[in-house]
Amino acid sequence: MNSPLSSKNLRVFSKSVACKCLVLVGIALFYRALLLSYSPRNALSNSLLFRARHMSDSSSTGGIRPDKFLEVPQIVWGLNNQKIAFARACLTARMMNRTLLMPSLSASLFYKEVDKLRPIPFDKVFQFERFNSLCSGFVRLARFSDVRNRAQVFDLEKGSGRRWTVERDLEHLKQSARNESIDEFEVIRVIGKNPFLWHDHWPVEDYAKVFECMVVVDEISREADKVVMKIREAGEAERAKLESKTETPGPIPFVAVHMRIEIDWMIHCKKLEQRKKVSEICSSKREIMERVGNISGLKTPTVLYLAVADTLLEEKEEDSSVLTGWRDGLIPFEKKKLGVKEEIYGKYSYLIQSAIDYEVCLRADVFVGNSFSTFSSLIVLERTQKARKLGFMSSCKDGENKWRSYAYNLAGESKGVPRRWMTNMTHSSLQAISYGSNSVSCSSG
Repeated sequence: MNSPLSSKNLRVFSKSVACKCLVLVGIALFYRALLLSYSPRNALSNSLLFRARHMSDSSSTGGIRPDKFLEVPQIVWGLNNQKIAFARACLTARMMNRTLLMPSLSASLFYKEVDKLRPIPFDKVFQFERFNSLCSGFVRLARFSDVRNRAQVFDLEKGSGRRWTVERDLEHLKQSARNESIDEFEVIRVIGKNPFLWHDHWPVEDYAKVFECMVVVDEISREADKVVMKIREAGEAERAKLESKTETPGPIPFVAVHMRIEIDWMIHCKKLEQRKKVSEICSSKREIMERVGNISGLKTPTVLYLAVADTLLEEKEEDSSVLTGWRDGLIPFEKKKLGVKEEIYGKYSYLIQSAIDYEVCLRADVFVGNSFSTFSSLIVLERTQKARKLGFMSSCKDGENKWRSYAYNLAGESKGVPRRWMTNMTHSSLQAISYGSNSVSCSSG
């Protein structure tokens, strides 16, 4: 029989061993937790928590944080290149879950008038509040006065040149978006040489959402209304001169033709044809006139508004004039003949003049342009959006789409007619619009 003393010693020994085991288990769990805190899986968890915190901070603004900002340099070049660059800046800010600080646009052409390059605030061309209302939850603009601490800025440099590829640019943006130390800054300022003119990382539909939110200010809209009214009035005056009335009552149809035949364009497009090894970029005045004249379904008479470079308005030779050579029933007008060149356009900078012309072409019953022109391509994109909202997914048949558009530089389904044109909204990038394409069709995808 065991003595009471030996039983007591055994119990004490058992408790001592148990305590030591518990201590060892605790130490092991501590080091395991320490090691896991640096594991890739935990890093992913931290990243998810980081994003969740961002979404929590931005819930009041529909997903975009109102207290973190992205600042970009002045946006340059022509109107539509500036619109594309602005949209890319918005989509970059969206990727980083930040509000874009309202950038400056450029009132004059960068590559032609460097000495006259003047910044113009975004809200002098497009409606600021309307933009935020229409794009709520997708992208967001803010004024510089919304920034609390202008000293808390991180400079994010974007590269340029051939070595700065699309892939490298995208990876650079993704890494910056994931970097918590960078994200702590209230403002991230993008620096570099025209950082939003080149690389493209978003589908056409994302760009289209931004473009839809870019509504011109009332002053530009009213000036475009005046030009359209002048076009309609000119058509009515011409109809009154005819002995026979039109085929059907109502307003005379109004066709806008974006004619690219100025010398600098012809030099550019010839070089582009050689580089791309295609022959459907440049179009002569005669080819444009023939193809526009063969568009089916045009009533007689039809008014043509010719959106052309100002240099073409000064041609003295009749053979060189854009107003001569059209088939019977097509009545051509341009800014000078309409009497609006000085009265309306002459009051404004290049950028505003382009915005007015864009709005005039957008409101035409039919639009005809060049598929390698950014100006034409963005007009067709917006007309495609308007058609789709009305339920028209294609313009392949006559009368199927009230927002009909054509590419005069591309042959249509029969000889001598331009190709029907709608923007393919399923494209994964804006490549075809930014750089032009001869693969356009009558379907929006």
